[in-house]
Amino acid sequence: MIPTKRARRVVAVLAVPALFLTACGSEDSGSSDDSSPAAEPVATVSGEPDSPPEISVDGDAQVSDETVVEVVNEGDGAEVKEGDFIRVDVVGQVMGADMELLNTWANTEQAEGGEQAEGGEEAGGGETPRRQFVVQVGAESSLPAPATTPLAGTKTGSRVQVEGPVTEMLGPGATEAGFAEDDGVLWVFDIAETVTVDATAHAEGEQAAVEEGLPEVATEGDEAPVITIPEGQDPPGELQEQVLIEGDGQEVAEGQGVIAQYIGVTWADGATFDSSWERGAASGFQIGTQSVVAGWDQGLADNRVGDRVLLVIPPDLGYGDQETGNGAIPPDSTLVFVIDIIGVV
Repeated sequence: MIPTKRARRVVAVLAVPALFLTACGSEDSGSSDDSSPAAEPVATVSGEPDSPPEISVDGDAQVSDETVVEVVNEGDGAEVKEGDFIRVDVVGQVMGADMELLNTWANTEQAEGGEQAEGGEEAGGGETPRRQFVVQVGAESSLPAPATTPLAGTKTGSRVQVEGPVTEMLGPGATEAGFAEDDGVLWVFDIAETVTVDATAHAEGEQAAVEEGLPEVATEGDEAPVITIPEGQDPPGELQEQVLIEGDGQEVAEGQGVIAQYIGVTWADGATFDSSWERGAASGFQIGTQSVVAGWDQGLADNRVGDRVLLVIPPDLGYGDQETGNGAIPPDSTLVFVIDIIGVV
């Protein structure tokens, strides 16, 4: 799904998706020579999980040319495996440039729809979940794969420190973005939840007929749904939501991550602007924290794993009159999604 303003800012700082595409994992996270001393982290990280980490960096130390992983606090939850989906708090910074890439603990920005203060407290005084990242371990996503690959083998509930050279952590294009080759990148992850999901799965069961006035949805086997916009019909002015296939899995709660297969088209011409089916794997998104468009937050609340959901999202609950950054969605577009919820985390 095309990111919200906040996510796009993170992507921009990380030097656009091109960096993610060129990022590569370490060929050898350790030394095969037992006589070689183990690489030491440059940063000192302290503090308990579920609270902002305290970070200090030795400015004179040389960042290792290989990835260094340190479990700061070990949790007692399930072991994280490569390919699992995780929901995490994360701080990322380029140490040499003294530049913070992202920090889920610092949610003090003005979000669409209301101000969210640090610690998840809304301006109105109520509590709202803190925005976190939902990513697949070892896969390119809103975080580069080399950052999350080392989390495999750690436990849910842990605070984990990952360090490496900027060209390793962000890809060879990092130097083109203005970082020095000897800069190091520090990631500090608090692993809140993890789940093992078949990323190629989809909703299964008898599909209901769509309600009158909504787009038709046709599907065959494991193929992506085909969405057909009603010819000559104006889009609805309000959010429309229909469960086409009813699942019987866990209910989605605010603050959780939804693991979903989805396809999105514009009402104006039925053109596909995004599809996890085309990428061959599901994606994860946190719900109820303004991490996705408001139509997703509102339309997916209280649905269940196994549901296939049709959403028709008016512009004011989508991207409004803003440019989306890739030109696929014109301003003031009504969006149509078919979403298969295959897991929560």
